[in-house]
Amino acid sequence: MVKAVKRFFEALGRYLKRSDTFLLVLCLISTLYGLVLISSAVRYSGSMRSVYVQLGALVIGLFMYFLFSVVDIDIIASRWRPLTVFGLLLILSLRWLGTNVGGNRAWIRFAGIGIQPAEFVKIVFIITLAYLMTKYKDAGKLDSPMTVAGLLLLLAAHFGVIVAASSDTGSALVYLFIFLVMIFSAGIKLYWLAAGGAGLVLLAPYIWYYFLNDNYRNRILAIFIPTQIDPTGQGVTWQTNHSKAAIAGGGLFGQGLYKGTLTQTNKIPFQSSDFIFSVAGEEFGLLGCALALILLTLIIIRCVHVGLRSQSRLGALVCIGVAAMVAFQTLENVGMCIGIAPVIGLTLPFFSYGGSSLVTFYAAMGIVSGIKMKPRPMMFLQ
Repeated sequence: MVKAVKRFFEALGRYLKRSDTFLLVLCLISTLYGLVLISSAVRYSGSMRSVYVQLGALVIGLFMYFLFSVVDIDIIASRWRPLTVFGLLLILSLRWLGTNVGGNRAWIRFAGIGIQPAEFVKIVFIITLAYLMTKYKDAGKLDSPMTVAGLLLLLAAHFGVIVAASSDTGSALVYLFIFLVMIFSAGIKLYWLAAGGAGLVLLAPYIWYYFLNDNYRNRILAIFIPTQIDPTGQGVTWQTNHSKAAIAGGGLFGQGLYKGTLTQTNKIPFQSSDFIFSVAGEEFGLLGCALALILLTLIIIRCVHVGLRSQSRLGALVCIGVAAMVAFQTLENVGMCIGIAPVIGLTLPFFSYGGSSLVTFYAAMGIVSGIKMKPRPMMFLQ
């Protein structure tokens, strides 16, 4: 028994030495900070269920972190076809099984537990993109029209299915941002990016009038002309106005944990999830907000660092994709909390309440850690 315990700790020591312990510590500090904020955000209700659910998600997330850190992503990448089909079907099932929360059908709920398929599928999407881009780059075909068309089809399939099945435009935009960052990092010719930008400009009027509904258009316009779009402040600007008031009310040091005027009276809808940053601002002030942003910035930088030192193009692109996922959600979430981005319901990575989101981020970090554990090459992307 003693020998078995000794072997276990020896194996654990070897694992921690090879894995990205620094990245794991950053994620744990962020999650624990988030748990404190969540406990304050739900304190008014007298129930700590959200805290317990988040703790459960953390346990599962840590298991997924360790699991994905020892699984070779080449094995996952080689099965990209069935995994992609399964992921798309899982998201499509929201059309019939999804529960409407906050205006979209992004969750499947059973036995009191909610699962957000689009969160989990992000990992398959990133690995699949990295695999295909690596394959075509090595073959010298990344810039061929057929390759670009195929990659765009993959993006369109995910974007379209998410919007059609759940109306969750926020999650769909994460996929778009990941795609743009990864394809640029893969080294695609700039004329393709220029052509894509020109295409978006041409399609903009159609997207604005026929793709976006009035609610989404008003959310965007409210950034620039809030008093004209919502004169009473009771409509699309309600959440943002209260979020900004909470952050401003926190000053430099904050009003104190469990003492936020707006937080403790539940004046901000979804304050434990979408608007958790406002809780940090009101109760811990500018310093509390800065700490959250520093932690997330370090996580993004660490992912990029591991990618730049990866032994393979596949590993490098996966790390870049994970960094892009964290970066976009951070920028969008903070942006909508301070009124410079539309409210589209994205969580703040590692901080917001949301089991699916937390498990997904830990699994993604496990993949990055696994890539770091492999030997490093002499050069990056020769």
